[in-house]
Amino acid sequence: MDPRISVVRGSVIQCETEAIVNAANARLRGGGGVDGAIHAAAGPKLLLELQRVHSGWAEAGEVVVTGGHELPHRYIFHAVGPIWRGGDAGEPEALARCYRGCVEHGIRLGVRSIGFCSISTGIYGYPLELAAPLALRTVSEALEATTEIEQALFAMFGEEEFRIFSRA
Repeated sequence: MDPRISVVRGSVIQCETEAIVNAANARLRGGGGVDGAIHAAAGPKLLLELQRVHSGWAEAGEVVVTGGHELPHRYIFHAVGPIWRGGDAGEPEALARCYRGCVEHGIRLGVRSIGFCSISTGIYGYPLELAAPLALRTVSEALEATTEIEQALFAMFGEEEFRIFSRA
């Protein structure tokens, strides 16, 4: 695995990175979990920007970029993860597109560091044991295309998330 990748315990909001990843829902209008926490911390201008840059529903695997607003991060990458339906409905491919898309946006925007959360493993039900190795492998492979991104930090809020991502 790429030495630029590390796993820490804590909230992605607390990452000292230029960009953070939001595990967004398809409406891109805030919700529960990390999505709600990011919206609350970034302030109401985040929702206004999302309404301006994306109308309607985002597809699983899509990443939408906004500014960080009241957060200290330059960018928020809103990654819409797949809902787990057993693994045969394109979920692994969509989840990989989320992580790869975040790295690609980071490269395009010239960021040096990205803070990731665990996408789709909360209410969307993607099993952590399957999501963690896929996420880490996908980001590691995407980082091969660049030397610009110096740090990819996976911030795991829950103990189980942290344990499984650390082991992966």
